[in-house]
Amino acid sequence: MSAQPVTALYVPGDRPDRFDKAVASGADLVILDLEDAVAAESKSSALASVVSWLTGRKGASSPLIQVRVNPGATHEVQQLRATGARLELRIPKVDTAADVEWAVAVWPEAELTAIIESAHGLQQMEAVAQHPRVTRLALGESDLASDLGTRDNAVLDHLRIRLLIAARAAGLPAPMLSAYPYLHDPDGLRADTERGRALGWFGRAAVHPRQLEVIRSVFAPSEEDESWARAVLAAIERGGVSTLPNGEMVDPAMAGRARRILGNP
Repeated sequence: MSAQPVTALYVPGDRPDRFDKAVASGADLVILDLEDAVAAESKSSALASVVSWLTGRKGASSPLIQVRVNPGATHEVQQLRATGARLELRIPKVDTAADVEWAVAVWPEAELTAIIESAHGLQQMEAVAQHPRVTRLALGESDLASDLGTRDNAVLDHLRIRLLIAARAAGLPAPMLSAYPYLHDPDGLRADTERGRALGWFGRAAVHPRQLEVIRSVFAPSEEDESWARAVLAAIERGGVSTLPNGEMVDPAMAGRARRILGNP
């Protein structure tokens, strides 16, 4: 699996004029969307545009590319695999572990992000996370809000915590936050991203390049964080019982967080 991205940018699959711009945006992950962002009558042309662009990129390694396919669309996965491009698949509407099997049957080696978008999917997400081809979990917050009839912060926090636990219990990285839909609300984006970070999530998807800098800044470690991390790792390396200048006792269990802060998971 590739390094954990901090920023992701969604691009509609029927907007090939934006593909290269998305790559140049500085996003760690570019998600070419064949599902919700594309109208039914444009899905065939969107797939053709994505396949053509990916074929021309064969061999390129940066940034990471994902394609969000349509549920059960085996022809999409077949054509994406045939490009030979380095990419991952993003599988929507995953209610059970069986809901990714159709993609695995077509592309057994593919790395999959499973998107949980319903109450039923939440009840089954532990099994989904344990699937051997699922390497990341994601939350479809808008679909879930429709299914549950609410997007109150208390409910959203609960959903995020549950998905985080399912991911980490399966040995998967902390999920990335879903895209914040309000393009002209950078303060809201920052506040909600900080809220997600406080809950243990890492990184966020964007629907416009202007959102990337806010996301990146929220997840950038502060000088205080980095100083703490270096002090913790130094104390652990010395061995024995140790405390930091602020009186905090150092334990080997703190090493994982310290390494993540310093970009060395």
